[in-house]
Amino acid sequence: MFTREEALHRVEGASPARLFGPPAPDRRAEAKRLYRALAGALHPDRVAPDDTRAHRASADLTRLYHDWRHAEPVTLRTTRGTYRLTDPHAVGSVANLYRTTGRHVVKLARNPKLNPLLHAEWHALRTLDRFTDHHRWLKPYYPALHDTGDIERGQRAFTVLEPLIDGFATLTEVKAANPNGLDGRDYAWMHRRLLRALAGAHKAGLVHGAVTTDNVLVHPEQHGIVLVGWSFAVEPGQPALATDRTTTYPPEVTRKQPLTPATDVHMAHRLMLDVLAHNEKRQRTFARGCTQPDPAARPEAADLLDEYDQLLEDTYGARVFRPFALPRRGA
Repeated sequence: MFTREEALHRVEGASPARLFGPPAPDRRAEAKRLYRALAGALHPDRVAPDDTRAHRASADLTRLYHDWRHAEPVTLRTTRGTYRLTDPHAVGSVANLYRTTGRHVVKLARNPKLNPLLHAEWHALRTLDRFTDHHRWLKPYYPALHDTGDIERGQRAFTVLEPLIDGFATLTEVKAANPNGLDGRDYAWMHRRLLRALAGAHKAGLVHGAVTTDNVLVHPEQHGIVLVGWSFAVEPGQPALATDRTTTYPPEVTRKQPLTPATDVHMAHRLMLDVLAHNEKRQRTFARGCTQPDPAARPEAADLLDEYDQLLEDTYGARVFRPFALPRRGA
């Protein structure tokens, strides 16, 4: 059930696809349930007679649901392929990620004004693809670009990616499943791989610019890490393309100074402080040393790899494989 405020937040200013997802036969039951729940919260019997805002939202909801039911499934085309969207998979700060009837996923900008950020991601992923052709061991750390949308005035840009769905969770989800923080021995393999991903990107001439828990995908079973969310990526020395109000940035970003690889190092270790258990004192001290206000005082990601390995050996002894699993969703 929704409260009046929750229902208004969802309905006001929404489009059919934003409210109910891309129109598809396999979403009809879910869309119907959502419609009924929202309609119940805005029903005249549940709101005040003079609540014109709720009455207007109720009428808008009925129209949105009607338009959604009679819409054709969203199909995106390029010279390379056709992609029919099905279920929403993730919501980002710039774009939403959708599954398709094929084997790929599609990242679709929520607003044409955000297209330049998807263009930045195209540039970054193409750069990483060329770079990893010569450093193939780094390929698993980055998303694989399959196709990009043909953009016309007023249309939303979209990116077609190889799927990173089965078995993956965001570090946000990993953190939520471990509310007391991660054991340092479990986070060790995640951070080692994140440092490799950043070191590779920096060598390729990129600053990620948004190293957050939402942009780190974790495969618990395979001990895999993929750094996603390249829409904010720039070359060193360039200013930030945009910022996200929900993210805490290093001082140089808030001062609107150019970004450097040190920006990513700061964000990666703020992330470490965020997800590690509070009793992991040695790793937390290490992280604080990498978040100094002056970017020039921060170590480079490549240099940190050996330092971090030495810290882990001094703290936990010889490296051993530790199985890691997340609780089953709904369990």
